[in-house]
Amino acid sequence: MTTAAPDSRVPEAVHRRRWAILGVLMLSLLIVVLDNSILNVAIKTISTPAPTGLGATQSELEWAINAYTLVFAGLLFTAGLLGDRLGRKKVLLGGLFVFGAGSALAAFSGSPDQLIAFRALMGLGAAFVMPATLAVLMNVFEREEQPKAIGIWAGGVGLAIAIGPITGGVLLDHFWWGSVFLINVPIVVLALALMLWLVPDSRDPNPGRLDPVGVVLSVIGLVLLVYGIIKGGQLADFTDATVLATIGAGLAVLVAFVLFEKRSDHPSIDVTYFKNKVFSAAIGAIGLVFFALMGVTFFSVFYTQSVRGYSPLQTGLLMLPLAAAQLIFAPRARLVVDRFGYRVTTTAGMLLIAAMLVAFAVLDADTPIWLLEVIFFLMGTGMAHIMTPTSVVIMQALPREKAGSASALSNTFRQVGGALGIAVLGSVLSTAYRNGIESHLGPVPAGARHTAGESIEATLGVAAKLGPRGESLVGPANDAFLHAMHVTALWGAGVALVGALVVALYLPGRPTERQPGEEEQELVPAGE
Repeated sequence: MTTAAPDSRVPEAVHRRRWAILGVLMLSLLIVVLDNSILNVAIKTISTPAPTGLGATQSELEWAINAYTLVFAGLLFTAGLLGDRLGRKKVLLGGLFVFGAGSALAAFSGSPDQLIAFRALMGLGAAFVMPATLAVLMNVFEREEQPKAIGIWAGGVGLAIAIGPITGGVLLDHFWWGSVFLINVPIVVLALALMLWLVPDSRDPNPGRLDPVGVVLSVIGLVLLVYGIIKGGQLADFTDATVLATIGAGLAVLVAFVLFEKRSDHPSIDVTYFKNKVFSAAIGAIGLVFFALMGVTFFSVFYTQSVRGYSPLQTGLLMLPLAAAQLIFAPRARLVVDRFGYRVTTTAGMLLIAAMLVAFAVLDADTPIWLLEVIFFLMGTGMAHIMTPTSVVIMQALPREKAGSASALSNTFRQVGGALGIAVLGSVLSTAYRNGIESHLGPVPAGARHTAGESIEATLGVAAKLGPRGESLVGPANDAFLHAMHVTALWGAGVALVGALVVALYLPGRPTERQPGEEEQELVPAGE
């Protein structure tokens, strides 16, 4: 066995190459985040009728995003436990392979339904990648270096967000829409090769048992809940019996999931963790910020491309400040925490996010575009000062050998928050848009009016088919979308304010030093 350095819990050979290992982990993280950020600029193209796109409706676009997210979120904790049990390196390799295969299949989807199915397969692979990256990180860095490493890891998210939209725009300018998925394959091959070479395997010496019943209940509950919310937005009627029944069934299954987990001796999610108010607040903050931000990202693409007329590449460049701010500030957020504490740093970040969402409510069809750039930059700044501190709080709240579980919980709430954000805010957007455009759909044949009222892209698509008669729909469609965007942004701001209140009340002040003699679990090589 490799000996550890004096006063170290990490084997010396692993400690020497820890920064190279971090680089490989960030490459694995890159493709998981890159996929969603690339898709953000491609959703308008995918909604365009064939042969340019797939002719996906707004609800199908939401499912293309959420099929990935829900499978990802539903399996994260089980994936974390499997990593703890089988070895994090093995799980990482398997997850990357499945993700790469799903990406290749998604690239050649022949219909929106196929795309949704293959996106779910990609989510399966990603579920095994994300928690393992953070769990490996926690096992190759000493506690003193963990905040710095997590900051760099979080900065990798910013890098992926920066690269994704620009890469997607370049690909869409030169190739077909499927290229935004096919680009993942060479990255996966490179990551697999480097991981086999550099990354050590590790496991939990006392791993938890798997919980198939809990996994099934959580996935079914989330799918029913999100389906009901999206359906309500599609119909612009949340009082519809089918919508109410589906949402009610989803909530009932999720309640059953929580009750089952409380009574299980091997739960997927150990609900006792949430007795710790600091841990709960940090987890909740992550869920709330992604709820607000994912919804905003969804509608901002239609604002820049449909209303303002920018190309996918230009849209990617316009989103660069959001990513640049995260890349700049995420690794440095720990310095702000050292000076002002977790509570002040994250509360300020949440308030900044809320303010920028309110600013979205003043954007118009002819607003100077530099104002949008400022909003994106400040949103990225706020996000950087939320994600890094809360990630440190969560990862250090549990013992090192439970790093996979802590990472899985963090990412579960991130993904569930994002899925609900797209579903809820997407439905608010859809409902507000339909209410605004319905009175202007007179020139549209009666059988096509419902479809034409689903989204701005649907309206503009019908208008194009009508020729000169459809030109009168363009102005009202833009006006209806802008009003819907303003309403949706204000809902998002309200959610961010709730997040600010949670972290202001429950997160701690400045970090505390580890007490002398405090023990940490040593990294356990998987082969032992």
